[in-house]
Amino acid sequence: MIIKKQLLQICNERVDKRINDYKEEINLIKDAISNNDKSNDLDDDSGNGKLLNDLEKNLVHLNDAQQTKTHLQLVKTGIINNDVILGSLVKTNLMNFYISTSIGKIDLENESYFAISLSSPIGQLLKNKKVNDQFEFNQSKYIIKEII
Repeated sequence: MIIKKQLLQICNERVDKRINDYKEEINLIKDAISNNDKSNDLDDDSGNGKLLNDLEKNLVHLNDAQQTKTHLQLVKTGIINNDVILGSLVKTNLMNFYISTSIGKIDLENESYFAISLSSPIGQLLKNKKVNDQFEFNQSKYIIKEII
């Protein structure tokens, strides 16, 4: 169970970093737009169109990251289940998966784990599987060895 708590903490830290990075970028863009507005004629947009486009993109990314943070609150580390559900740690013959959100590879205590979403393609293949169940993904055959 401790490993699941550590993995969830790392996922939360990575999402928090994303959120902070997007907020910082949004503030920089807002400052740049404000500075352009103060120093130029009304007829000259001085790149504000591109800045507004960048602002919009970063706001969308920030919203996505905040939704991911909300989703991570649904992950429970104390639940043990016989089949793969949200919050499961799945060890296979090829790699380990932490069913949470799509964060990617996490190295912890000399092992690698892939934090994936249950709605991802491989997450959908893992959903409701049990120990010794098999599945294929990207031309590799996986056998579930353990579900924590």
